[in-house]
Amino acid sequence: MAKPRPRILIVLHQETSSPGRIGHLLIQQGFDLDIRRPPLGDELPATLDGHKGAIIFGGPMSANDPDEFVKRETDWLSVPLKENKPFLGICLGAQMLVNHLGGKVESHREGLVEIGWYPLEATEEGKSLMDWPTMVYQFHREGFSLPADATLLATASAYPNQAFRYGQNAWGIQFHAELTRVMMHRWVVHGAPRFELPGAQPGHDHLGGRLIWDMHLKRWVTEFLEMVFGTTSRRAEPISYADRDVAL
Repeated sequence: MAKPRPRILIVLHQETSSPGRIGHLLIQQGFDLDIRRPPLGDELPATLDGHKGAIIFGGPMSANDPDEFVKRETDWLSVPLKENKPFLGICLGAQMLVNHLGGKVESHREGLVEIGWYPLEATEEGKSLMDWPTMVYQFHREGFSLPADATLLATASAYPNQAFRYGQNAWGIQFHAELTRVMMHRWVVHGAPRFELPGAQPGHDHLGGRLIWDMHLKRWVTEFLEMVFGTTSRRAEPISYADRDVAL
């Protein structure tokens, strides 16, 4: 009988949300996905004994919102931290981790946002771990402080805290490397009203920038996931042609 594949807990925040490229890469690296949507009533596990690690993705809400599920997810982060299981927070997920660790999540003092493609600069600590992309895709109106005892891995101009590591196994990134081509088109359509905000880029720059910089972002996130979660000895079959448009 085949040995069960290790699972990664995936936390999403909308009915139509997807782990996108990151989900595909984790499956290719030998993991199964346990997808939960707390805003829709899904519970989070009391322990990660049955999981290799966890990822909390982004969403249109704020980590400072009073919704019950926001507090529940933020408090739940004590589980991976206490058990020293790999945890990755992306955008909202990173901001929840910052709040859990006693930091602050707030808007830019001049009202600037990052919505589009923006330069990223790895710190010396970040460079010691891996090579980082020089441009990343962003879609946020709030940033976060660097938690006490965390290590800054990447920085930028408007929002200086872009990626950090806390302890051995907790990671937070402000930018988005999970978007497939289909997902980006959907974000550009539904997020168009935000393109008028200070610092945001027009939709055609989102799509045009993907043609230039996404290949580097994809290579980075592939290596980053392997560093955070490792790989199993049993890698999955390549994604079928039918799934190819979603996977790219």
